[in-house]
Amino acid sequence: MFFDTLITGANNLVWSLPLVGLLLLTGLYFSLRTLFLQVRCIPDMLAQLKKGEASPDGTSSFQSLMMSLAGRVGMGNIGGVATAIAIGGPGAVFWMWLIAFLGAATSFVECTLGQIYKEKDKDTGEYRGGPAYYIEKAFKHTAAAPAFLVYAIVFSIVTVVAMCFFLPGVQGNGMASAAYEAWGLPHWVTAVGVVILLAFIIIGGVKRIAHFAVLVVPVMAILYIIAALIVFFVNFDQIPHVFGLIFSSAFGAHAVFGAIVGKAVEMGVKRGLYSNEAGQGTGPHAAAAAEVSHPAKQGFAQSFAVYIDTLFVCTATAFLIISTDMYQVFQGPDEELIYAGSVPEGTDYGPEFAQNGFESVFHGLGPTFVAIALFFFAFTTIVAYYYMAEVNLTYLSRWIPNRTARRALVRFLQALILVAVVYGSVTTTGNAWALGDIGVGAMAWLNVVAILILQGPALKALKDYQQQKKAGKDPQFDPRLLGIKNAEFWELRADGLVRHGETGEDLEKKVAGRSSVHAGTPRSAGRFPGVRGEAPGGDLRLIH
Repeated sequence: MFFDTLITGANNLVWSLPLVGLLLLTGLYFSLRTLFLQVRCIPDMLAQLKKGEASPDGTSSFQSLMMSLAGRVGMGNIGGVATAIAIGGPGAVFWMWLIAFLGAATSFVECTLGQIYKEKDKDTGEYRGGPAYYIEKAFKHTAAAPAFLVYAIVFSIVTVVAMCFFLPGVQGNGMASAAYEAWGLPHWVTAVGVVILLAFIIIGGVKRIAHFAVLVVPVMAILYIIAALIVFFVNFDQIPHVFGLIFSSAFGAHAVFGAIVGKAVEMGVKRGLYSNEAGQGTGPHAAAAAEVSHPAKQGFAQSFAVYIDTLFVCTATAFLIISTDMYQVFQGPDEELIYAGSVPEGTDYGPEFAQNGFESVFHGLGPTFVAIALFFFAFTTIVAYYYMAEVNLTYLSRWIPNRTARRALVRFLQALILVAVVYGSVTTTGNAWALGDIGVGAMAWLNVVAILILQGPALKALKDYQQQKKAGKDPQFDPRLLGIKNAEFWELRADGLVRHGETGEDLEKKVAGRSSVHAGTPRSAGRFPGVRGEAPGGDLRLIH
């Protein structure tokens, strides 16, 4: 009982009204600063997904997007949407849409920063990056460097704890609950099966994670959306009612749901962030792993992930639930039922709403289909959580000189997330979601404040990309021409000193060995070679 009270108190503290307002206003601010790139730059987003290339050190833009979607598309897209509707009413769906639209601009900024300040792993040579890296590096040349180093370390610790303890439990619990509803499997049986599969994937490293995500994520998302659309169009006559209900409930105009409009906003933003993760600081980890010639390219690709997650997958779930009337709405701390819907008596809110929605059309298949879909959604999300935890552990272990000790920490991390999945699978649904909200909220507070402070390099990169594109060039990046400091990887790349297959230690030696003459000046005034020394073509003009 004390533990439940502690979790609830911490959740209420983290998810206070200021965080909801901060997320909405930050998204609006970046939308205005970038002139709504989430609309005008859609062609760039799609082009990057088609043209991006992988390398021995980095994933392609599409692979990176799939890794990011593996983290975004999960329990939040089924159980999260159902929970938002159960507590905030149908109006919560509108606020999920709004946070996704505004969040696409936030995602661009954070993911571009992740690319700008990425590094190569000391041991494997794979690209690593994320909020901890850009928080530390952006002001490394200033008197504020010690404070931002502490800030970065705090973010890394919070992320490792969130990704290994707080968040996996939600996914594990969702899989176990759906399997029990569909087939009567005990929760512990599901937990054991998931842990065995998860261990095989995560021990294989980032390349295996990327390969797994590329194979699974597109297929599972497309199948789920198609099935939900079939149900929606079977109930075609409900389309005006669904849209009318969402919009009237969102602004307090509905007779029943108007009383909980505040909860509609809170739950829409909370579950929207849990699902699309824009501003949470998770996207930059996958973004940094991509092989691109300009950081803005991956920023565009990651912005598109927000659309896929919320505007496609979450909307499919919402329309499925509302059009079939398979939902209930509760009010207040005692969860007083204010709308019963057509849900069978005794049904818990969560994946069960979607299972009953599918069951109304696909008789006998609803629970099974959702359980399978949720398994793939949640499993790939846990895999992505592990990857992000490993990136932050790698950041923290940079100060450990012994390679064996660093690898031992990674193995400990792998064991820890497996234990967390088992615990989450057998704990209560309420505690699982509360812990997940604490993890998401804590990361969001730290990351959103950071990107508001550090936004300059990302906006410079966007302007640089657009000017090069306007000149008919394939954009290439040299941070020194833009006045961006401490982006050592990109400086070395511009000077033709990056070779595929090198480790981070190899690059550190090159940084140390560069003469002071070239430390602040590009080696080529007009043209500069890319990775392996190829000339990308075209001049890069200085942006004033």
